[in-house]
Amino acid sequence: MKTYIEERAVEVANFIINSNATVRETARKFGISKSTVHKDVTERLVKINPKLAGEARRVLEINKSERHIRGGLATKEKYLHQHTHIKKF
Repeated sequence: MKTYIEERAVEVANFIINSNATVRETARKFGISKSTVHKDVTERLVKINPKLAGEARRVLEINKSERHIRGGLATKEKYLHQHTHIKKF
């Protein structure tokens, strides 16, 4: 494995752990795809630093279990925001 990929995998994991970031947030921050983030944490990092991989994976599992709540809140916010911009004649 290339050195820069190993370094990125470690950086990605540390970012996820330190900021409780989602896969999407992490992908945006590092300019990589969500599947690359997932592969870095679940496959590559296990070979480099299994303990760090486990910690990052726990954060991602928590985020995954809560995503339906975040999605509902985002939808609620969207409709509240739209409602305040409706003009009445």
